[in-house]
Amino acid sequence: MKKNIKKLLAFALSASILLVGCSSGGNEKQGTAKEENKTASAEQVLKIGATPEPHAAILESVKPALEKEGIKLDIQVFNDYVIPNTALEEKDLDANYFQHQPYLDEFNAQKGTHIVSAGTVHVEPMAVYSKKYTALSDLPEGATISLPNDPTNGGRALILLQKEGLIKLKDGAGLTATDKDIVENAKNFKFELLDAAQLPRTLDDVDASVINTNYALDAKLDPTKDALVVEDKESPYANIVAVREGETEDPRIQALMKALNSEETKKFIEETYKGAIVPAF
Repeated sequence: MKKNIKKLLAFALSASILLVGCSSGGNEKQGTAKEENKTASAEQVLKIGATPEPHAAILESVKPALEKEGIKLDIQVFNDYVIPNTALEEKDLDANYFQHQPYLDEFNAQKGTHIVSAGTVHVEPMAVYSKKYTALSDLPEGATISLPNDPTNGGRALILLQKEGLIKLKDGAGLTATDKDIVENAKNFKFELLDAAQLPRTLDDVDASVINTNYALDAKLDPTKDALVVEDKESPYANIVAVREGETEDPRIQALMKALNSEETKKFIEETYKGAIVPAF
């Protein structure tokens, strides 16, 4: 009988220890789960749309700095100048980075969107390229020159051609100039208007093309080596980070602009692009 009682007591003691151990393990797991949830909830996501080069590459370079601030940068890449603004307006994005202020102003006016600049980052001088000729003066009578078909970049391209003496625009044509505003065209150049992203892909089919630097870089064209002529680096068309009205003070946006306008980013741009694009801060 005494032996049975001792066995029962020993069994009860073992069970008690086992239960305590299980309880302790459960609490430890719960504590770990709580810490993981706390970390996950503390991390903020900033979803930003960008064209591949140089915008997405520059954004990738600032990811570590933002992670230190508890912000995960989710970069959505677009090969288009319309969808990133539409997605931003519809709240599918928190910001975008691909355009200059004149383009945004024109977009807002045409589409009725409510998008503003959160700050400038860099300038991409526009340039003229050709697979057939090595100088603008070599372009023959009736040569075909392709241009971006969006209002501001198309006008910007024509202004560059005017500055180089290839054409003359009517007075006051400005940034929204089109080929209809050409009043002098001594060599009777023909102008083909294409989506900006298509210009590098169709370079073999035309005599020359005026291409935005982001799409040129994406096509492995180097403005400092491959272009016939490059826009002044003092160009006012600085590329911006854009957000919805009223959201420029969002702490995530403020942290992003701080990272993009840092000395580290300036160094990254200068060393990576070697003058093809220029910091604007």
